[in-house]
This record gives sequence, C-alpha cells and structure tokens, in this order.
Amino acid sequence: MQTAATDVRAARDELTELDRRVGDGDHGVNMDRGLSAVVERLDDPALPPRETVGQVLRLAATTLMSTVGGAAGPLYGTALLRASKVTDRPDLSASGVVSMMEAAVEGIVARGHASVGEKTMVDAWQPAAEAAERAEDAEDVADVLRAAAEAAAAGAEATVPLVATKGRASYLAERSAGTQDPGARSSAIILAAAVTAAEGRDA
Repeated sequence: MQTAATDVRAARDELTELDRRVGDGDHGVNMDRGLSAVVERLDDPALPPRETVGQVLRLAATTLMSTVGGAAGPLYGTALLRASKVTDRPDLSASGVVSMMEAAVEGIVARGHASVGEKTMVDAWQPAAEAAERAEDAEDVADVLRAAAEAAAAGAEATVPLVATKGRASYLAERSAGTQDPGARSSAIILAAAVTAAEGRDA
C-alpha cells in the first residue's frame, strides 16, 4: 500500500489527464488522496497493528470507500474487501495470491456489472487474475504477482481502442476510443507496486 501510494502519486497527472478525456478528470487526484489516507491510517499508532494481509486490505478498502469519489472508491473498496476475506494470514503463498486476485475480480464485477471489453478496470483485473492462476506453480510469490501485473498492464493498454459501454466514459460513445481507461491504468500501477513490494521483501 505504501508503494502503491507513492507510485500513484507519481502518476497522478497522467491518471487525471486520462480521466479528463473520458470522465470527470479527477481520478488521479482521488486515487492519490485515497491511498495517502490508507498509508496514514496504517502508520497511525493509535490504531491497532494489522497482523495479516486481510487486515491491511480491509483497512484499505474502508478508507478508499470513504475518501475516493466517483465510482473508483466503491469499486476498489469492494475489490479489496472481498480480497481481505480470503487473505486472513500474515503472508501469502502463490495460491493465496491467486485467491486474492480472484476475489478482487469478483468484487469489481459484482459492484460494477462490467466484463472484459467494456473499457473498465475489469480489463486489467480479469487478465491479471487469470495470469496469476497460470503462474500459481511458481516458487516465488513475486513471480505470481509479476505475471498478474504484466497482464494487467497489457489489459489496460488494450482498452485504448475500445469504445466504452460502461461508466461515465460510455456517454462519449465512439469518442471514448483512443484513450486508455484510467481505472484500468491505476489498477496496473497498483499491481505493479505489489511486485515491487514483494521483491523488496524477498531481497
């Protein structure tokens, strides 16, 4: 979460510009604010320490829901809340990462009623979950996360030519083509941050 907050802050202007083209123009600012709030709560000595992955994800979920405006807060919040229910352990194995990814996708789909090809964050998360499952036999958890992150990045990039049929971008119809979906892009950034964090832990 700390790495994600740093990386999203660095990409804030990029995300805002993408959202300006197809949405409200505030995705970068909203995600920066939300993840910064998550880190503040994780570092708050007045709160009890989080001892499991699930506890961290649950705190992140509730914080994003309360601080990120638009559709992103509820979507990310639901994804992480679902993921928290299958990760109540101090560390994740490869199979634990797969379960986390699958639960997150289920949460996003349940909340947003979107599917791959509709130019939403599902276009990043669904291939990420599928890639994690294919890489489940890898010995290193970072390898599973890397497979997921690379698939998410490719999925986000693949939204560029798509015409949005869900969310605010769908109001633009054909004009939404040519711009990467900002939610898919921020998803790819966050999953890449998970790889960085895992590699740092292993080192």
